[in-house]
Order: sequence, then structure tokens, then C-alpha cells
Amino acid sequence: MQKLTFLIAVAIISISCSPKKNQPKTVDNPLIGTWRLISGTTIEGSDTTVTDYTRDREMIKIINKTHFAFLNHDLNHGKDSTAAFVAGGGTYSVKDSLYTEHLTYCNFREWEGNSFSFVYTVHGDTLVTKGIERIEDIGVNRINIEKLVREK
Repeated sequence: MQKLTFLIAVAIISISCSPKKNQPKTVDNPLIGTWRLISGTTIEGSDTTVTDYTRDREMIKIINKTHFAFLNHDLNHGKDSTAAFVAGGGTYSVKDSLYTEHLTYCNFREWEGNSFSFVYTVHGDTLVTKGIERIEDIGVNRINIEKLVREK
């Protein structure tokens, strides 16, 4: 009788611990993490500018389940003509391979309140985004391509 009670208890525990068939599976978001920008390309009309973010500047982008933030600065500690600091963040959405940033905070305040959509690909530890940044009020209309690597 004790063996039967023990077996019934083990069966009940096993059944209660198994996953439910109707529970939605969580899909891992490959964008979540901290990313270091290694190169950025902007195309405005016929002008193309490529920036190497491994030399005089650096930028990281942090993406969690609901928000993103970016920090960008020069590597000379603001002591010469390359002085720069840019920061911003907000919420984002993802649908298929489209990543859309909804910029809520930015030290360039005229950029706040705008959304920017990017097609993205993740291969291993490399994230590539490509999209259009357009803000009519300040004359911004360009293609932005970024290549980032995941921080370890």
C-alpha cells in the first residue's frame, strides 16, 4: 500500500511539473543585450559617410525586453575638436525583421518623439541594422546602416 501511495504521489508531481500544452512558448529576442557599434554608414542624397567607431569614437547600444538606450562619445575625453557626446533612448518594437525605435530621450531634443524603423539581421554576435532616419522639421532624411557586435 505504501508503494502504491508513493507511486501515485510521484505521478501527480510529475504531471504537475510538466509544461502545459496550451502555454505559449517564449521566443528569445536576439536583440536583447549590450552592443558595441563598430561602423556606421549614412547616405544622404549622393553623399556617403562611413564612420569607424573603433578609432576616435565609441558607442554602445543597450536593449532590454522593452527599452533601448545608446551612448556615444569621443575617445579624447572632450579635450579637442573631436569632442562629442550623444545619448538617447526609449521604447522599441519588433515585428519579423523590422526593429523600430521610439525615441523618447535624446540630448538633441528635436529628435525626441520620432520613430525610426530598421531592417535587422543577427549573425552570431553581429547585428546589422539598415533604415531611414527622417525628421522633416529639421531636414533629416538619410539612410543609416550600423554594424554592431555583442559585448561579452
